[in-house]
Amino acid sequence: MPVVGFLDSRSPDGMTDRLRAFREGLKDSGYVERENVAIEYGWAENRLDRLPGLAAELVHREVAVMAATSTDAAFAAKAASTTTPIVFLVGQDPVQSGLVASLARPGGNLTGINIFSGELTAKRLELLRELVPAVTRVAVLVNPADATSTETALRDVEPAARAMGLKIQVLNASTSREINTAFATFVRERPDAIFVSTDPFLISRRVQLAQLATLHRVPATYPLREFVEIGGLMSYGTNIADAFRQIGVYAGRILKGAKPADLPVVQSTKFELVINAETARMLGLAVPPSLLAIADEVIE
Repeated sequence: MPVVGFLDSRSPDGMTDRLRAFREGLKDSGYVERENVAIEYGWAENRLDRLPGLAAELVHREVAVMAATSTDAAFAAKAASTTTPIVFLVGQDPVQSGLVASLARPGGNLTGINIFSGELTAKRLELLRELVPAVTRVAVLVNPADATSTETALRDVEPAARAMGLKIQVLNASTSREINTAFATFVRERPDAIFVSTDPFLISRRVQLAQLATLHRVPATYPLREFVEIGGLMSYGTNIADAFRQIGVYAGRILKGAKPADLPVVQSTKFELVINAETARMLGLAVPPSLLAIADEVIE
């Protein structure tokens, strides 16, 4: 029975929907876990320094293909093997970051999905200002422990904010306690809104982030719908479940003999705006008809 390696920087908690989508993608290619394929999981538990060791373990297990579900996981997998097929999910341009030679013909042993998290930054800020017209100061929350995602987030958000006449304040948080500390600064320096960057650790702390934003009555924009489903105000980003399904599809195709070098990098085409109307009311915000008209989902 072939073995698929699954390398993720988070813990399995809160990953149920994504894992289901990944398995659905495998099933679309004819593979069902424990029937005709095994999946070996490597969870870094939000400790990025564990990723290289976990990737090396999966290579040692001689997995037939490895799914690396973040930028850091992708680089750890790439460093661990030049021959094991790797399917990645990244938010940045994989050509610019050096993961593949080109989108159409990746070359080497890697291919995957680009979810465009950086390219959507300006759009997220525009939608935030449409919902909160008075916004002038935006706090940007990043995880400095993940240098790649932080550098990318700030590189994208700073010019976008400047073009819109917004001032930004950078907040750093790499632990749950540091998130609490970052929000505590709002008592002294109250921003008009908060922009949560696309980072695996921050995504894993979505319940804490949504609750703190509501507690401090600060409008917040998030990269994924999962934040809004648990009480966050609004999100704009890739349909992440669809991206995980596509990883499963590519892993299945590789199991059937396809080479990563010949599989073009898939660029996400499903983007969704999700608004929590109840949270908006709690914050005293009226969602304009223009946003209601384009929202993919409004949660009441």
